Amino acid sequence: MSRPTPLPISAFPYITDITTRWMDNDVYGHINNVTYYSFFDTVVANWLIESGVLDIAASPVVGLVVDTQCSYFSSIAYPDKVRAGLRVAHVGTSSVRYEIGIFRNNDTTAAAQGHFVHVYVERKSNRPAPLGEKHKQALEGLKA
Repeated sequence: MSRPTPLPISAFPYITDITTRWMDNDVYGHINNVTYYSFFDTVVANWLIESGVLDIAASPVVGLVVDTQCSYFSSIAYPDKVRAGLRVAHVGTSSVRYEIGIFRNNDTTAAAQGHFVHVYVERKSNRPAPLGEKHKQALEGLKA
């Protein structure tokens, strides 16, 4: 398996800022690896809410994470700022593969990057649901 090359921030059409917290550091003096998955979740949720695709309290269809992966290239530590980039690699009938880049402060090359796959389901039944037209249209602006 070959190691991915860190992507530039310009590869991501959507960027959001995330503030690191003291508790994010581990005993080795950098952001703990599990926190990067929280960054992934945050950038996807921010985009879904900002694009009008998700109302976290009332949407009848929600995304469940079924697969995620992260490669690490350089360290981030509190009190660094994080910029998280988002793009879409694949859109299926009821699933989306989001790709995320995590950038330290004003760096233009990813400190970490990976993916996050949502399967969209009916909130009440947890059964897969096809993506709605509004969602598909919003995703067009994120395609890699």
